[in-house]
Amino acid sequence: MSFLTASSKNDKNESFDLMSKMAEHEQVVFCNDPSTNLQAIIAIHSTKLGPAIGGCRMQPYETVDEALDDVLRLSKGMSYKCAAADVDFGGGKAVIIGDPKTDKSPELFRAFGQFVESLGGRFYTGTDMGTTMDDFVHAFKETKNIVGIPEAYGGGGDSSIPTAEGVIYGLKATNKMLFGDENLSTVTYAIQGLGKVGFKVAERLLREGASIYVSDISDDNIEAIQSIARSTPGMLTVVDPNDIYSQQADIFIPCALGGIINDITIEQFQFKAIAGSANNQLLKEEHGIELAKRGILYAPDYIINAGGLIQVSDELYGANKERVLIKTKEIYNTMIEVYKQAELKQISTVEAANQFCEEVMAAREKRNSFYTRSIRPKWNIR
Repeated sequence: MSFLTASSKNDKNESFDLMSKMAEHEQVVFCNDPSTNLQAIIAIHSTKLGPAIGGCRMQPYETVDEALDDVLRLSKGMSYKCAAADVDFGGGKAVIIGDPKTDKSPELFRAFGQFVESLGGRFYTGTDMGTTMDDFVHAFKETKNIVGIPEAYGGGGDSSIPTAEGVIYGLKATNKMLFGDENLSTVTYAIQGLGKVGFKVAERLLREGASIYVSDISDDNIEAIQSIARSTPGMLTVVDPNDIYSQQADIFIPCALGGIINDITIEQFQFKAIAGSANNQLLKEEHGIELAKRGILYAPDYIINAGGLIQVSDELYGANKERVLIKTKEIYNTMIEVYKQAELKQISTVEAANQFCEEVMAAREKRNSFYTRSIRPKWNIR
């Protein structure tokens, strides 16, 4: 990768390619601290709705280009997610290049916190894949522009709780559109992944009396949900992870990996709808259009899984769990609106959701100052 000081023809072309990649973004910051081995990228896609917000993931990317592509894609997605969730933030994301199992240190996250602080309140971040709340306790010593911190430090606690609650509201909206009734118990579900969110969704559906199929690569997670099922009116069937795509359930609930809706899996689907918490479920946006052609109702992931975002953004006004749950209920209304617009315009729910978010951002752009708008955190533990 070359920077703008490059002088050769090839370097100039590479620099142009770099700027082309970043064309939709307001700001991209490359962070380097040799003393801690920190190599990170912060991408701010948009501050039309307010300062950018987005988690920080840590992965052993093979190249800087791979890391850049990931952070640009994720930060753009956060802009849409913030618009759909009706929070006063724009889209941003950060990635740290490194192995989260071997390359972490308190000093690395303090260095990262200093880079976040240097942005002057234009970017707030917290945990994502490969990072934990404990990691950001160290970053929190250098900047208050951190969200999703432990309750002991003034944070909202486990964000999987509102995320799972949001998925339940999304399922109710999906049932309402498909069957005219939001009742959870009369529908069958196939749940992929029993992590923090997937497990909570599975437990809730079992307690409601629903029949569910589940798959997970962890035997411990499977045993835990089997234990729960014994004391609930619902019915549980465990299936092999490779078979979850072909189950004859009404609704597929992906709560694990991204990119699982693709050319191969679509051919196996017998579902009437897909509504789950996993990020970036569509391998390509075109797969959302293909689902619509096949008559499969799709709940755009960045809308249905927004409960966690709602909680971490709410922290900056002072953590309030009741307020978060009230806001999370709006996921139901947003999903209904997207479903209705897709039906009315005869377009996919992906296209309808994107249009909805773009209209929100355009409507608010004139009200928010690009330079001065920022949230002032309530906490101070220094």
